[in-house]
Amino acid sequence: MGINHWPEGERPREKLLHLGAQVLSDAELLAIFLRVGVRGRSAVDLARDLLSQFGGLRSLLEADRQTFCAGKGLGDAKYAQLQATLELSRRHLASQLARGNALTSPALVRHYLTAQMRHLGHEEFAALFLDTQHRILRFESLFRGTLDSASVYPREVAKRALELNAGAVILAHNHPSGVAEPSDADRRITRRLQDALGLFDIRVLDHFVVGDGEVVSFAERGWI
Repeated sequence: MGINHWPEGERPREKLLHLGAQVLSDAELLAIFLRVGVRGRSAVDLARDLLSQFGGLRSLLEADRQTFCAGKGLGDAKYAQLQATLELSRRHLASQLARGNALTSPALVRHYLTAQMRHLGHEEFAALFLDTQHRILRFESLFRGTLDSASVYPREVAKRALELNAGAVILAHNHPSGVAEPSDADRRITRRLQDALGLFDIRVLDHFVVGDGEVVSFAERGWI
């Protein structure tokens, strides 16, 4: 039986409109995204099938194009729609950060960096460039590495900070292994960056390491 024949209070779209998106299950939210099912399967049934096939919502959302499009009822149009939705979410977080002081919103900074970096299959080094009032000027990925390392050049970070007239920076990089614990090399490069940027009176406020479900702050560890 199609969803349009279900009691109104059980239909995902109507539940969302009356009760809010937070009350819906992963399958119900995905069903709204899918809009329609396939022969013999409602959109909710199809959503449950896909969650089972991919091993959960996160794996589905982070699947590459080829893997995603191989799912039943999916294809390039759905993939493009999903990528646009995810990018809107990231930009929404960025706009929230841009309106305030980054240091007064540590949880928001964590959410933003997680959305930007957790899904990456390679190591990437990035920076939030801030003005003298610690408001966001720009987030930029600066160096891309292999599975377990990235070459970081302090001179290039300082050059970019000066181009943006930044007064401070928040550094960030991800660990594709999923383990957020900083390495000795992470601590050494942080000290080198502090020294290089300090020559231009640009402060390093924090360095976040993004893992799988955890983000470690150097400042909270007392290392900055």
